[in-house]
Amino acid sequence: MTDTPGDDRTLRGDATPLPDSHHVDVAQAEAQFNELQRVLSIRSQQAESERTQSAQDLEKGDHLEEEAFDLRAYLSSSSQAAEQAGLAHKHVGVTWENLHVVGVGGIGHKIYVHTFGQDALGFWLYPFRLARRVAETVVPVLRPKPPLFTILEPQSGLLKPGEMCLVLGCPGSGCTTLLKAIANQRQDYAAIEGDVRYAGIDAQDMAKYYKGEVVYNEEDDRHISTLTVAQTLNFALSLKTPGPKGRLPGLSRKEFDEAVRGTLLKMLNISHTANTYVGDEFVRGVSGGERKRVSIAEMMATRAHVLCFDNSTRGLDASTALDFIKAMRVMTDILGQTTFATLYQAGEGIYELFDKVLVLDKGRQVYFGPPSEARAYFEGLGFKSLPRQSTPDYLTGCTDPNERQFAPGRSEEDVPCTPEALEEAFKRSRFAGDMLDELTKYKHKMEVDKADQEAFRTAVLADKKKGVSKKSPYTLGFTGQVRSLAIRQFQMRLQDRFQLITSYSLSTILALVIGAAYYNLELTSQGAFTRGSVIFAALLTCCLDTFGEMPVQMLGRPILKKQTNYALYRPAAVAIANTLSDIPFSAVRIFIYNLIIYFMSNLSRSAGGFFTYHLFIYVGFLSMQGFFRTFGIMCTNFDSAFRLATFFIPNMIQYAGYMIPVSQMKRWLFWIYYINPVAYAFVGILENEFMRIGFTCDGNSIVPRNPPGVDKYPVELGPNQICTLFGAIPGQQIVSGSNYALVGYGLNVSDLWRRNFIVIIGFMFLFQLTQVLLIEYFPHFDAGSSVTIFAPEDSDTEKRNAALREGKERRSSKGASEKASAKDEEDGGVTTKFYGKPFTWEQINYHVPVPGGTRRLLHDVYGYVKPGTMTALMGASGAGKTTCLDVLAQRKNIGVVAGTLLLDGKPLGLDFARNTAYAEQMDVHEGTATVREAMRFSAYLRQPPEVSKEEKDKYVEEMIEVLELHDLADALVFSLSVEARKRLTIGVELASRPSLLFLDEPTSGLDGQSAWNLVRFLRKLADNGQAILCTIHQPSSLLIQTFDKLLLLERGGETVYFGGIGPDCHILRDYFAQRDAHCPANVNPAEFMLDAIGAGLTPRIGDRDWKDHWLESKEYREVLAEIDNIKRSTSTDTANQKVSMYATPFWHQLRYVVQRNNTKLWRSPDYVFSRLFVHAFISLWISLSFLQLGHGVRDLQYRVFGIFWATILPAIVMGQLEPMWIFNRRTFIREASSRIYSPYVFAIGQLIGEMPYSLLCAVVYWLLMVFPMGFGQGSAGVGGEFFQLLIIIFMELFGVSLGQFIGAASPSMQIAPLFNPFLILTLSTFCGVTLPYPTMATYWRWLYELSPYTRTLGAMLSVELHGLEIQCKSDEFIRFNPPSGQTCAAWADEFVQGFGGYLANPDATSDCQYCQYAVGDQFFLPLNIRYENRWRDAWVLFAFSVFNFAATIIASRYLRYAKR
Repeated sequence: MTDTPGDDRTLRGDATPLPDSHHVDVAQAEAQFNELQRVLSIRSQQAESERTQSAQDLEKGDHLEEEAFDLRAYLSSSSQAAEQAGLAHKHVGVTWENLHVVGVGGIGHKIYVHTFGQDALGFWLYPFRLARRVAETVVPVLRPKPPLFTILEPQSGLLKPGEMCLVLGCPGSGCTTLLKAIANQRQDYAAIEGDVRYAGIDAQDMAKYYKGEVVYNEEDDRHISTLTVAQTLNFALSLKTPGPKGRLPGLSRKEFDEAVRGTLLKMLNISHTANTYVGDEFVRGVSGGERKRVSIAEMMATRAHVLCFDNSTRGLDASTALDFIKAMRVMTDILGQTTFATLYQAGEGIYELFDKVLVLDKGRQVYFGPPSEARAYFEGLGFKSLPRQSTPDYLTGCTDPNERQFAPGRSEEDVPCTPEALEEAFKRSRFAGDMLDELTKYKHKMEVDKADQEAFRTAVLADKKKGVSKKSPYTLGFTGQVRSLAIRQFQMRLQDRFQLITSYSLSTILALVIGAAYYNLELTSQGAFTRGSVIFAALLTCCLDTFGEMPVQMLGRPILKKQTNYALYRPAAVAIANTLSDIPFSAVRIFIYNLIIYFMSNLSRSAGGFFTYHLFIYVGFLSMQGFFRTFGIMCTNFDSAFRLATFFIPNMIQYAGYMIPVSQMKRWLFWIYYINPVAYAFVGILENEFMRIGFTCDGNSIVPRNPPGVDKYPVELGPNQICTLFGAIPGQQIVSGSNYALVGYGLNVSDLWRRNFIVIIGFMFLFQLTQVLLIEYFPHFDAGSSVTIFAPEDSDTEKRNAALREGKERRSSKGASEKASAKDEEDGGVTTKFYGKPFTWEQINYHVPVPGGTRRLLHDVYGYVKPGTMTALMGASGAGKTTCLDVLAQRKNIGVVAGTLLLDGKPLGLDFARNTAYAEQMDVHEGTATVREAMRFSAYLRQPPEVSKEEKDKYVEEMIEVLELHDLADALVFSLSVEARKRLTIGVELASRPSLLFLDEPTSGLDGQSAWNLVRFLRKLADNGQAILCTIHQPSSLLIQTFDKLLLLERGGETVYFGGIGPDCHILRDYFAQRDAHCPANVNPAEFMLDAIGAGLTPRIGDRDWKDHWLESKEYREVLAEIDNIKRSTSTDTANQKVSMYATPFWHQLRYVVQRNNTKLWRSPDYVFSRLFVHAFISLWISLSFLQLGHGVRDLQYRVFGIFWATILPAIVMGQLEPMWIFNRRTFIREASSRIYSPYVFAIGQLIGEMPYSLLCAVVYWLLMVFPMGFGQGSAGVGGEFFQLLIIIFMELFGVSLGQFIGAASPSMQIAPLFNPFLILTLSTFCGVTLPYPTMATYWRWLYELSPYTRTLGAMLSVELHGLEIQCKSDEFIRFNPPSGQTCAAWADEFVQGFGGYLANPDATSDCQYCQYAVGDQFFLPLNIRYENRWRDAWVLFAFSVFNFAATIIASRYLRYAKR
């Protein structure tokens, strides 16, 4: 084997001992433990002194007091104590034989994105599709088989307890799939064949009884961002702490939890973050590297014994990554765990800690054996020895056609190159023979000697708490799980203060608005109808407020999937815990809400009345909360849930018994009333109120009565007058509330407890049960990103893709001898010369506000970047690398930056952000764009307009080629892998041809080969004149030499070094050597210098702080002199150059932003078609309730209700549009920081994109409203119907503009929906329908004028009812007897003349029949509505939309909610 200088050796320069072919022997393990023990102990002892010398990072919590931590002693003593106490061990060896994994898809098979057009067509074809599905179920032969492809070819292997296996391979080779198959996560694949056994137990039994003992740690970190690190770990421990039989005697559960948590935090060096939020891209919390360590700690808290780590060192600096793997080595050896790991960019020191290495190539096993012999094996096959490369990079490179090189005299002809040939070569090798031999022996041993298996089963059983079934895979019983989850949910809600304060405030304001609108209702006939209105408004507002539960159920799915795979809890426990944890918050909030409304509106003031009212509203709230949560759990995404929920909402409102009494409902629809939980709550509250009160009949309820100027009729109810109130008895002025409810609504007050309460309680438990069953047996988890989705090719992209394929084939067809020149040609594709500018920074200090003052994160940082050079920015996790980059790139918007930043010797101008590019660590892009579209968008808007579109397109194709995104050019961004998305982020920034390029950890998440390709590509850009500054993690010795300069930071943002690196890093090594830190020849200098300054767990070299060394060095003085030199020599040409913030003019920006937005919506059929479906459904369903209305008084009332439903349109639009706006704003914030386009363009583009779909929705709603209901029978005729269409279009526009304004003004998706009930309720309450204008308190009439719904109803009602003849039906007449000897006309004529209406039998002398209205105008004139004002009302409504739109633009400009 060729002797290869490694990347990672131990600090003192001696190589980490290599494991033998099977396992680490005792002596080697001892040495390893001693090294780590010493390192950990020294490091923890130094922690306190270090903290006094350096400022803390804002992202850290307060440091905890630490004692010296001895990992080896701790684990050894725990293990020995466990053995002495007779606790069984868990030793689980893993064997896999002919493991074969198949996925859905195939070569040449592409899954294409669905569009709105396809969904609309699919809706009409649904009956045919349903029939076909039924036929396929009956006749299975008809069922089409999905195309399948092999991800992992059949392969075998074994890993014994106490062994670690490193899985290597290029992206797409199946490393993650192998780990998931080993971890028994089979749901993402079409089929997993072969025999996988764990200590002899098969995969089915393992999944059924021991699910939590085999765990998989995914690459992405998914956590609840508003919990602290300690709370996250406490939760996992609370569910996995063993019972008394599984703990040491005398050790309490609390002591056990504290010991394990402390161990994990110290081992991973994150004790100081215990009280800091975990955070995510939106919630400020721990740093990315620390979040990764929280994921590792959470998984290890499960105490599983087969561990699969998928790229778990991503985001960790090399020193921390090595410390973590060393800790895993110690734990694996002492605890007998079985560990699998895929690692990208693993250094030599990490590599040497593993017992086995498995190399995959396109799903085929091409090596499985000892790490120490892997390099020699591949060299023996004929691959060139590359001594400067770390072994993991070398092994992966041998499977990469673009990277591998052949030994002298060898070529593709006589070296196995294809995956098939490499697999065949391995099968013939002694390693395969040894492995199969060992596998056979181990399997036989497991069959004969069941000691390990029995010990494992005994240990798992001992861990279980009392009462947990032996067959259950869970450690804790169901009630214990519910308790732990309820505590976690309670903590989450309590810590989300903003949401808590907002919900309580809005609820109280809503109550005050309703209470004030119906203030102090009188016990007269006038207060009877309005009592029903206030009860209905209070109940409905409370119940529909729970609509916001649907999206919340979907947001937590990735975390639910991860934690149920860890077997922490049953999914059903989440549903119950959510309800229980919510009750303390909602009970108090709704009690305050009810208290205000009940007593302000003067409902029956008695304790029994109030508490019955409160009970019914709260149980109604819980029922509807369960109802919406059920839909949230049942549906795959928010849009389909929204679609389904709106199927029920209009019916729940319409059939609650308020708008249409039960007796008047259509016979074929009245059954809806009986399955409606809102109806039982409403009826119960109504009965509760009316059983306690009576009404005085007066005023407008007496017929006939005196019109103004007439005093013919008695003021009190006389013998020849009638009270029009339901349940009135002739001659009696007092109407009993019970009678009113019985006659008017058909309600029997004795049903209050015996029917309504029992049924509403039943609904509450029913919806709780549906949640439990659905989440347990039909869970919807977000699918993994294993399926790539493409956009169909058009003629242009087809030609360009063909050119990309040709180029790829041309390069791959070149022989090995031409590899180098071919590579040069490939890289040389970027022949563009960049005109970079020198960038200098002096005395940079950065302070951020913290409770009690400020904290310094950067201190006196100096440096420069010249055109044609690459500068690396390095330091330990939390040293302030990203902070420094953010400050230099002008991306910080909180805190105070002090110092001097100069570009080309001049202060930074308006155009700095757009002339520089910043590839951020978080890959935020427009998800529905393709890779090509995303890069073109950047090129079109960031390159100057004088560069032609053809040139920009050509440049983008070059970038696609260079970044090796040929096969993904038409792939949608949201379906890309982590690694492909990282390349795209860099491509999008490079598409702007910047003068200065910033990159934040561009190689994080990439494998060694991809990282090397990327850095080499950056080198090519630098050689062409680009100035580059980038932070970098885990650089190999080859990678670090590619850079010209290094800026090294230590904790507290202190500079340790800024200067050259040199070939073989000799400049850097000399600097450290002069200060007694000698880097041995076989150690990676990048690792060494981090160790030397004490970045990881290792102690720093020397007794002085390295920042003091730097400040006294001649190199420091040279940097200052060079900065002065750059400032003097830079261009002083200050000719009148017009500097603009954006590269392109306004209309150019708008064109491309609108174009992208239109594409996004067309490719978001769930969003757009859901809105269309909901409009059509609500309109149709309401029309069915009011089918072909006639000319009666009741029909007149139903026309008003039919029109009133148009006011629901903004609520529909807003509920859907706000999350979309806030989601789009994430992308805008990232793009706005680069000054791609202005916030005004963003806001206008969003509105224009929504317009075509809003028009379509309005037309569909109008068609299904106007014609089925029989509108247009008044004087306005057909023209009036088209006028209604105009108003509905204006209402759509109002809904869109208001929704966008709320989205723009809200910080998050959780906050935005909280404003909707308040706004919708206020606007609809004061528009004059539920609270008629004449009865409205004078001080509220300004709100009546201000409500846009007033204009909507004014215009629509006046046009519909103007000139409409009214003819009462027989049961609609008001009947009374005239005085003896008088005709009906003689007695009531003055009354009819004064108040309108007509007498059906004017000449009769008894049983006079009076109809309230003769023509529709008599209905709306008293309500302050005028037909002649219809056009004024229409344009006032339009003006409201214009105002909202203007407010949205202003909010987009000033409210970003992006603090960094």
